[in-house]
Amino acid sequence: MTQIFNKQESKNSVSKKFIIKSTNKIEQANFELNRITERTSGAIQEQASEVVREILQNVKERGDEALLEYTQVFDGFLAKPLQISSELIFKAWEKTPTPLQKALLTAKKRIEIFHNLQIPKNIYYTGPHGESLGRQWNPVEKAGIYIPGGRAAYPSTVLMNAIPALVAGVKEIIMVSPANSQGEINQTVLAAAHISGINKIFRVGGAQAIGALANGTTSIPKVDVISGPGNIYVTLAKKIVYGTVGIDSLAGPSEVLIIADHSAKLEHIASDLLAQAEHDPLAAAILITTEKRFAEELPNELERQLTNHPRSEICKKSLMDWGLIITCDDLKTCAQLSNDFAPEHLELLVENPKEFSTNIKNAGAIFIGSWSPEAIGDYLAGPNHTLPTSGTARFSGALGVETFMKNTSIIEFSKRAFNETKQDVIQLAQSEGLFSHAESLKIRDTKLS
Repeated sequence: MTQIFNKQESKNSVSKKFIIKSTNKIEQANFELNRITERTSGAIQEQASEVVREILQNVKERGDEALLEYTQVFDGFLAKPLQISSELIFKAWEKTPTPLQKALLTAKKRIEIFHNLQIPKNIYYTGPHGESLGRQWNPVEKAGIYIPGGRAAYPSTVLMNAIPALVAGVKEIIMVSPANSQGEINQTVLAAAHISGINKIFRVGGAQAIGALANGTTSIPKVDVISGPGNIYVTLAKKIVYGTVGIDSLAGPSEVLIIADHSAKLEHIASDLLAQAEHDPLAAAILITTEKRFAEELPNELERQLTNHPRSEICKKSLMDWGLIITCDDLKTCAQLSNDFAPEHLELLVENPKEFSTNIKNAGAIFIGSWSPEAIGDYLAGPNHTLPTSGTARFSGALGVETFMKNTSIIEFSKRAFNETKQDVIQLAQSEGLFSHAESLKIRDTKLS
């Protein structure tokens, strides 16, 4: 039997915002998971798309002037100048407390080591007739990275986006990030940019920042690839400009799914769910468990941990709208539901997590065992924390070095190789009705040296 626990329309404590729904059908569990996957689609996306298209067109036509107007309206300050000075970036690093400096440098080193292992190798191959074939990798010239602001500061996102680009060999990284109403970007964000070697930082956010990176303005250079997460307006802007520039992915609100059996600790489950819920009211925190007692006891544990929590309102909103607990008879069913959902973050709090992980086919990142909470991956484990969301882990993966590179095929045929394959190419071209394709081979007089 599968049981589903989700929110109740109640204004009381968190524990009273969860009721038990029981079902014998896996389909009902999948229905609830689909509801979470589609939480930013439909009318919300359509309305936002209209706004985003107008902003992008305005920025394309009016450049810096439009950026200044939007920053004044949305962020509440006049962004003159748009660019943060190199001196201010360095001072941010100097003012960063030593323990935090050490943490940033540790994270940077670990992320660099892991991403250096990702550098793709060029391929060179000699074909059966002596022809030379290959695939050659090169970095893009310029990359733009978007660093969110608003509810929280994300120096970790600076490292996770800048380091793969640097490892790839990108010559110039342009960073954009919304500032607060005083026109200031978080000090630790600037410190992370400093140790990443970024010296072009612009205090602009939202769809307008994506438009500036995609098309260029007087102040902000046009880039080749844009990476970095953002709200629905940023995501839709990336979707619209794709083709003018490359993008990393279309990231939606963050999500964690925990699979837990009898060996898991309730307080660990609750704290890890809250670690996701505190991101955003649209964040999703999901537990799939074989232990009915967890479903019964979790609401009270969440309530306990939310006492005096500095982001309790965000957590409560997230849990009420997108929190979900599913109980299953066995771990096989848990894995099935998880694979169908394809979570961004998947924690395996089970007795034999490494062995169980072989059942997982779709996930942005898998956190194996009780000593691997998702927060470690957010900051310094090494693999990138920019991951596929909203079910896209079925066909895509984490941001990496290849995001900032492109490959070129190399084809060099000799006269001999040409002669050996000529008739086959002509046959294939004629089968497609492409006359000049065939003629381009026929016209070559292979008798000449």
